[in-house]
Amino acid sequence: MKNQCSPSDDVFSSALFCLQCGDVEAKLTHVENLRSAWDRNQLTYLDSPTPIALIPTPGRPEKPDLVSALLVGKRKLSTPTGRAALIHSLAHIEFNAINLALDAVYRFRDMPQTYYGDWLRVATEEAYHFKLLRDHLRTLDFDYGDFTAHNGLWEMAVTTAHDPLVRMALVPRVLEARGLDVTPAIRDKLVSCGAHAAAAILDIIHADEIGHVAIGNRWYTYLCNQRGLEPLATFRQLMRDYNAPKLRGPLHSAARRAAGFSDAEMKMLEAFANSAH
Repeated sequence: MKNQCSPSDDVFSSALFCLQCGDVEAKLTHVENLRSAWDRNQLTYLDSPTPIALIPTPGRPEKPDLVSALLVGKRKLSTPTGRAALIHSLAHIEFNAINLALDAVYRFRDMPQTYYGDWLRVATEEAYHFKLLRDHLRTLDFDYGDFTAHNGLWEMAVTTAHDPLVRMALVPRVLEARGLDVTPAIRDKLVSCGAHAAAAILDIIHADEIGHVAIGNRWYTYLCNQRGLEPLATFRQLMRDYNAPKLRGPLHSAARRAAGFSDAEMKMLEAFANSAH
């Protein structure tokens, strides 16, 4: 029996099908079906006929318009439109995160079975986060696509497409871990503006994202061990080699530790953050 997310029965072709889907509602449905098919053991992950292709642009709707990060409008939380713009930016991050998780499944072969289950779980949870934010945005009389957005997350996906170790190091452990640092402060600002429903959504996202960063940490460590690399020194070198975004404090130490960062890593990251000032 073929699964409902693609004409294929291997996880790589199915993930690619979801990844390339540009219709928002269809993508959300396909992701849910893909995870369900995987959980029911309906998808193979060995000897896939699907060639691995670079994907400069994943499936996405015509809106929002993508601009430089420097041109994305400022978000004054003191105004309803400003709060809506913030929610929109968060929704866009979650939409990109769906594609990133799908790409982690599609692109990197010869990984253990649990790797694919982990990233399909992430894709499903990112889709849930996106729906929460989009539905809340609609209560504010806006919708996804009504504001501009930038493409920084996917640009890093292209940069790290050649190696799962580099992907695990620089996407979950740098970009997504940064969300652990900044989300609590954004949540508190929303509460101070009376946006309690939005703050509650961020609580859900923050808790789930600790798990997502933990998955990145787990597979980064696995790949370092597989290659005989020292994780801390390798991470430091990769951040330099790929000009990773500068780390800025304060770091959310408790959340990062809950996600699997060691004391030695936290000491290094704190030094990086302090040097950025």
